[in-house]
Amino acid sequence: MSAEAPLIHFETRGQGSDVVLLHGWGLHGGVWDRIADRLAEQHAVHLVDLPGHGLSPAPTHATIDAVTGRIADAFPLPVHVVGWSLGGLVGQHWAATRPDAVRSLALTATSPRFVRAPDWPHAQEAAQIEAVGASLATAFDATLTRFLALQTLGSDSARETLATLRRDLFAHGRPQGLEAMLEVLVRSDLRADAAAIACPTLLLFGLRDAITPIGAGRWLAGQIADSRLVEFPRASHAPFLSHEADFLAALTTFLTEHD
Repeated sequence: MSAEAPLIHFETRGQGSDVVLLHGWGLHGGVWDRIADRLAEQHAVHLVDLPGHGLSPAPTHATIDAVTGRIADAFPLPVHVVGWSLGGLVGQHWAATRPDAVRSLALTATSPRFVRAPDWPHAQEAAQIEAVGASLATAFDATLTRFLALQTLGSDSARETLATLRRDLFAHGRPQGLEAMLEVLVRSDLRADAAAIACPTLLLFGLRDAITPIGAGRWLAGQIADSRLVEFPRASHAPFLSHEADFLAALTTFLTEHD
């Protein structure tokens, strides 16, 4: 990375084997703050700002190949990858296309395809996602706030989880590439990648998730040979925030097993 214009901003905590944390659309690496503190007791934890988010510049090319390549190039040695939502999409592509670089993969509330299709019911309609992008230009803050509220819908701790997300929304500055990254989310279909993921994979999904329904997690569990699915019955789209203790217990056990 250039010292003058880094392509990816990330913060590192702790020492040990490398764990890369990838956040969801509209946020930044700081959303993992509490999880990172715990993982840093045993690992070198890297909290990444995805392209177009936080302190990372927008992608030059809005494709999953380009975005994944930019992040993978920042971490040339084998790493454990933990990806949430959009970050999970990147994690899937990273593990499938650079198998020697990903030691293990933990995916939470994500999907190989975020847009519904006749052969893919486990997603939202394209119009719902595109409406988010269309409203960014005229009501940026309100659009992100509504999107955050959708992520907590159905969770018993929705109010507390939403308050945490809203408080930290612009902690790394106002993002400059959300439209481009939303385009990556809408255009990507990584279902063909799933069978190519050979590393140990942990799947962590909430049963009340309206953005990435549990059907997506169960489909991934059936496609990735070395995978284990953990379902959180009362969680929505951010189980690492709403059910932190249970999430951490599953993740730390998994990382220890595959270190």
